[in-house]
Amino acid sequence: MPTTMNEKALEDLIVNWLTNHNQYEMGDTNQYDTHYALDTGRLETFLKLTQPAEVEKSGIFHSPVNRRKFLERLRDEITKRGVVDVLRKGLKHQSNTFVLYNPLPSALSAEGEERYALNKFSVVRQLRYDAQNPALALDVAIFINGLPVITMELKNQITGQNTAHAIAQYRTDRSPNNLLFMPKRCAVHFAADDDTVQMCTKLCGANSWFLPFNKGFNDGAGNPVNPNGLKTAYLWEEILTKRNLSNILEHYAQVVTERNPDTRRNIEKTIWPRWHQLQLVRALLHETAKGNIGQRFLVQHSAGSGKSNSITWLAYQLVELLEGDQPLFDSVIIVTDRVNLDKQLRNNMRAFSRNENIVDAANSSETLRQHLVNGKKIILSTVHKFSFILDAIGNELASHRFAVIIDEAHSSQSGKMAASTNQVLAGSAVADDTELSVEDAVNEAIAQYMCGRRMAPNANFYAFTATPKNKTLETFGTPFIKPDGETGHRPFHVYSMKQAIEEGFILDVLSNYTTYESFYHIRRRVEDDPEFDRKQALRKIRHFVERQPETIEKKAEVMVEHFHTSVAHKIGGQARCMVCTTGIQRAIDYFFAVNRLLSQRDSQYRAIVAFSGDFEYNGKTVNEGSLNGFPSAAIEKTFRTGNYRFLIVADKFQTGYDEPLLHTMYVDKPLHGLQTVQTLSRLNRTCPKKEDTFVLDFVNTCDDVEQSFQTFYKTTILSRETDPNRLNDLLAEIEKHQIYTQYELETLNQRYWNNAPREALDPLLDAMCQRFCTLSEEEQVECKSSIKAFIRTYEFLSTIMDSCSLEWEKAETLLKLLVRKLPSLGTDDLTRGLIEAIDFDRYRLEKKEERKIQLQNADTEIEPVPTATAAGVAEPDMQRLSVIETQFNELFGSTDWDDIEVVKRQVEDVTQRVTNDNNVRDAMLNNDEQTAAQECDEATNVKMADMAETYTQLISKYMSEPDFQERFNQLIRERVKAAINPEYDEQDLAFKLRQAFKEDFADFCDGVHNVEFDEVLRLFFCLVNAETIPALQGLRRILRNTLNCLYRAQHREEDFRTWYADLVSRFEAFLKKIYWLQHGVPMPLVNDGRDPALLDAVRHFPRISSLYHTRNPKHERFKQYYNVVFTWRNKENHSAEDLPANLLPAALHAAVAMYLYATMVSAPELKGKL
Repeated sequence: MPTTMNEKALEDLIVNWLTNHNQYEMGDTNQYDTHYALDTGRLETFLKLTQPAEVEKSGIFHSPVNRRKFLERLRDEITKRGVVDVLRKGLKHQSNTFVLYNPLPSALSAEGEERYALNKFSVVRQLRYDAQNPALALDVAIFINGLPVITMELKNQITGQNTAHAIAQYRTDRSPNNLLFMPKRCAVHFAADDDTVQMCTKLCGANSWFLPFNKGFNDGAGNPVNPNGLKTAYLWEEILTKRNLSNILEHYAQVVTERNPDTRRNIEKTIWPRWHQLQLVRALLHETAKGNIGQRFLVQHSAGSGKSNSITWLAYQLVELLEGDQPLFDSVIIVTDRVNLDKQLRNNMRAFSRNENIVDAANSSETLRQHLVNGKKIILSTVHKFSFILDAIGNELASHRFAVIIDEAHSSQSGKMAASTNQVLAGSAVADDTELSVEDAVNEAIAQYMCGRRMAPNANFYAFTATPKNKTLETFGTPFIKPDGETGHRPFHVYSMKQAIEEGFILDVLSNYTTYESFYHIRRRVEDDPEFDRKQALRKIRHFVERQPETIEKKAEVMVEHFHTSVAHKIGGQARCMVCTTGIQRAIDYFFAVNRLLSQRDSQYRAIVAFSGDFEYNGKTVNEGSLNGFPSAAIEKTFRTGNYRFLIVADKFQTGYDEPLLHTMYVDKPLHGLQTVQTLSRLNRTCPKKEDTFVLDFVNTCDDVEQSFQTFYKTTILSRETDPNRLNDLLAEIEKHQIYTQYELETLNQRYWNNAPREALDPLLDAMCQRFCTLSEEEQVECKSSIKAFIRTYEFLSTIMDSCSLEWEKAETLLKLLVRKLPSLGTDDLTRGLIEAIDFDRYRLEKKEERKIQLQNADTEIEPVPTATAAGVAEPDMQRLSVIETQFNELFGSTDWDDIEVVKRQVEDVTQRVTNDNNVRDAMLNNDEQTAAQECDEATNVKMADMAETYTQLISKYMSEPDFQERFNQLIRERVKAAINPEYDEQDLAFKLRQAFKEDFADFCDGVHNVEFDEVLRLFFCLVNAETIPALQGLRRILRNTLNCLYRAQHREEDFRTWYADLVSRFEAFLKKIYWLQHGVPMPLVNDGRDPALLDAVRHFPRISSLYHTRNPKHERFKQYYNVVFTWRNKENHSAEDLPANLLPAALHAAVAMYLYATMVSAPELKGKL
């Protein structure tokens, strides 16, 4: 007998596993009371079994009335508090308290095990949940002690349905008004097939939001092959095991209340962990419990991973870890590097807290000290507060044990800040009182300080970041031996950017990336020809031209125009953009330019500028508040809620800023590495109606951006560890220059560590500086760069090495003091007088590249902390100003025109005049290519002659240079053709149709009742292009040409009328073509032997003909569209001459909509035929 592969077999598999392997009870739909949404029989059994005295005393089952009151009370409490809270905390009914669930026992508790075993886990298949409609059945439901906890809809790919169909079933057939599906009454709802799983915590009809609950495959979406069964078997074999499900309900699932700052209303959200969150926290707890204190873990989780929830779950469960019968940690400290993230985490922690006294924030160093000393269980703080308490705490914390969770570890826990944190936790600020010699005392103090700098041995560190740097990987990453014998470091757990994008938690900010290139022209304004350093000069001139008002104005024009034409309508008309600038001066320049351009076009939108502190601008001190007209603190809310759509920033809001309405970014600053990822990732947050993002970059190349993102796309791995011997090499490099003696090294350290006065140190340092100044310029560069490299490398290595050299620490003490006193080695300015010798001539901006940047599906290795020193002083490349001028103009856009901007406007004017010529339009639309080109060239000659007095330089070149005239005519032909009758582009046309009609079809194309809209478009173009009988062959050319011009070209009123007549008159031919493709024969003649007209053709398509009489509100729009087409098609002249001009666009929309509607309703019969 063959294997059964249908949906019922999948139900059998799940239910059999739960009952046979996991001791679930098999429930029955007849035991489910739809009035209370409870398995009342199991509930009563559990209560009588576990709390007989309380049940008897309360009398809740003594009479039908008592029973009804008790069940109503329970039903209402589940509705109010949620099933998770009711299971955890039980139910108060009158003067009685009932336990509705026995929690997992603590370790080695036999009594707890017995109580837990009394819980009744049950599974019901085909649950009849609606008394009014008994035919409705849910595939699988999970109950605990009679309370429904989980629902499941299952589909089977082999029989043609998948998870998407299960989701559609939840959205359309599972009413959120039914008691079972109301918010909070179940912890989670799963839609699953044999390949993927999706979850939803709040069903709300069509707006139900399902999230992937998959393991991930190859650092992306989906699930790996399961050698022992179905890919999705983990759902019932792991998640739904009794203990795992209990663990989730006790430690993860939660109803949290958040306050909307705009509406000031509370919002309840039901939380269920995603797969990667669950695996991460469990893995960290497992490793923590089995290892020693002093471990370090690095978590590389992308934006969109739900990091705040992961940190919250980890913190609460670290607090509960025991060593014997004592807590493993005295306190859990959550460290974040930005104030706004501190606030975000604080709100998240308090939302999850079941005990308000367990969590507190440290707003000052003294508060933090008190929390640490008193053993406050969870402490929230910014990293900056740690360094403030180094002297206050001393060594009283050395016997305490801490768990330190670091959010965004890449920017807060390397070098000096980490050393301060470690000293606080290790309690190493106060020396012992034992009598020592002066030298021993100094060495002891240094040794104790060194010990404190290292990772505190009395603390575990859990570092979270989306973008680990080399220092972060080496500090917190897990070491492993590579094939070449080197020791690499990798994250303990990864949820990659790739997976977050593929699963839809963040958007791909590289999918629409456009770069612009700037071209400039300068000229000398001095007679002589002085020499300047070429490299410095080109850089200085570039900076000079970039800050010119013309440059700012031109870029601002591009931004404002692009925003209004391509961005403003996005996200339901709520899209915002950010402008990233190189500094405050440039940000303010853009602020005024953008607002002026917005006012000139009577736009409703305005710009906000954001920067830190006060700034001197055109002789006046300004700040954010004075420019914007409202306080700095209101920027985020104003940008989110008002008509302020441009946020122009100077090194602000580029990290840690989370605004889902941010759709587009205009970049006018160089970006490198991690900064590129952090800045552009401001766009990746998702929200309803946000389908894409856009970046327009004036500075960086697509290749540079791709390289920056590739590092963090999947797993980031450190290629090798930093070699500590490099410290010895650097010290040797420094000491060979003999700027200090061993005696001075020892003397300075003795005085410094014995708190000697300042005047005791400076003579030693000044003598060293004097020796440094006697070195040659080359030696000074070599020596100073070695000093800086030593300090940088030692600050890092001292935090992670088990032991460090006393010699290194003494050297660092001296060198850190000395380096601040050494003279600056800035390169001489070999461009003095350059700017005064040149003038800014002209500027143009040109679109360079539009790209979807594709990242490689590969992990990335990065190099360890750099320890190299600077190269020697480069010889200046002195060149004359005339040569530099020529080179600059060749690099950035030389031209012969007196005013390129005037010429560009003239070209646009000629193009538009020729485009508006009716003879040219008719030729472009109706004649062959040669005739159209001839008509266009003649019109161009006429228009140029008409404007000869105005366009003197352009017309002179046009008339006197035949080669230029031909190139010019060709340019005009190409532009006019693109405007009137562009080349047929089916991909772009499909995009235009999708944008124009997706709202019309949103309620129909759900993938269940009808195919999805993208499939409708695919079938439509297949229909248009398909070969059929000769009588219908002309339809292909007419429809392609008409639709291409309608949606991709400029229009006249008479064009609209022509195209409308073409579309309406050929709708019946389109229906005949569908019929032929469905049945393989022409549509039959009508009874009187004539060819079918429109009404006759429609009768073969019941879902179209029914539109004429329908009263279904859902179909009202298409009823109107059909009536438009039917009415005008049956006019005697079959034209649209008497249709009012203002109704033509709507009529055309209705006509095209009916072509697409006919395609949609015919899709099932066309399947496999196109």
